[in-house]
Amino acid sequence: MGDLLADHTTLRLGGPADRLHTHTDPLTWPDLVARLPCRPWVLGTGSNVLAPDAGHRGVVVIMATRGITTTHGPHGTVEVTARAGEPLANLVAHTVAHGLSGIEYLTGIPGTAGAAPVQNAGAYGQEIADTLTTLTTHDHHTGRTVRLTREQCRFGYRTSRFKTEPRRFTILDVTLRLTPRAHAAPITYRHLAQSLDVPLGATPPLAEAAAGVAADRRARGLLLPTHGPDARQVGSVFLNPPVTAHQATALRAAGGPVHRTPDGTQRASAGWLIQQLGHQPDSPLGPGIWCSTLRALTIVARENATATAFADTLVGLVTDVETTFGIRLHPEPTTPH
Repeated sequence: MGDLLADHTTLRLGGPADRLHTHTDPLTWPDLVARLPCRPWVLGTGSNVLAPDAGHRGVVVIMATRGITTTHGPHGTVEVTARAGEPLANLVAHTVAHGLSGIEYLTGIPGTAGAAPVQNAGAYGQEIADTLTTLTTHDHHTGRTVRLTREQCRFGYRTSRFKTEPRRFTILDVTLRLTPRAHAAPITYRHLAQSLDVPLGATPPLAEAAAGVAADRRARGLLLPTHGPDARQVGSVFLNPPVTAHQATALRAAGGPVHRTPDGTQRASAGWLIQQLGHQPDSPLGPGIWCSTLRALTIVARENATATAFADTLVGLVTDVETTFGIRLHPEPTTPH
């Protein structure tokens, strides 16, 4: 039996992989790829992954390369390059500590720097695409390692070409262009402003803004805990779904939150929709599957949980929301192909 994927995912679910390799030295990537018998499934910290109970019949590579370097950018900016395996939390903390603004509101998002572009990770009005200039990636279709620009990444709301073309690319490093300044970007989210006791549009000191984000995420169940009943999770399990103008009007009339994303799309709150079905924090959803103690949108695995039960729970929620509201939810966790 191979290494259990449960040991490499935050849900702690998943059977064995036929072959698992932890990649730590970026200089050895070409040799590693050349030796692999098939295209690998690449994991970072496994914080957005639902690995099947049967495991993975193939090669799994744990991307564990680390390192952050800084160079001068154009027009007084600073370019920060992080290896793909560097925890995103470390990268954000590094930029805040060095007085660089641009990703301070990504504090508390789990995962690695290399995984962040796949989902176009974002929060509180910032997303990784805002500051990313280029990244290095291995294209398994061509067998070449290439440098892609932001435009070539085809970013959208919580998506990119790395998500729409799964397993074609392995991201090796990312480069962000940040602005040296002591204060954060203007606050655009009301609950964050309330948490910091400042008005909308305020620009608090970077460290204060990052600390405020962490406190707000903790209070709302948006941090990945290390222990306790909510420890086995992947964060939000559904994207906020797009809605039509008619649906948006009906949802607002019913008290449902609807917001507009930078691309102009109106999106409903996936968590609110789930709660309207009667699901509340700390309520059971299936065998070993529960809503987290702080919010319904975070689904957690507890004793006797299986990946199959988790997947079935997500399918059931998608069906129930679509039947009730005519709105289709899209799960966030990925599975090996």
